[in-house]
Amino acid sequence: MTNSVYTPQATKKLYRSRTDKMLAGVAGGWAAYLGVDAAILRIALVAGVFFTAGFAIPLYAAAWLLTPEQPGES
Repeated sequence: MTNSVYTPQATKKLYRSRTDKMLAGVAGGWAAYLGVDAAILRIALVAGVFFTAGFAIPLYAAAWLLTPEQPGES
């Protein structure tokens, strides 16, 4: 019989990116959190602006305000 020991995995945290950013780092931070390329999220955001008649703009602004910036040096 094997003795299984629980080893907790590191918890992922959602932050706005300091390095992978074009405007506020929202797409870069979300891409790092989701494990996808930031360009994919940026394209989806621009498409969302057109397909939702601009509703994605306030969503981006809310994400900008509510998502904390990645800790580190300024």
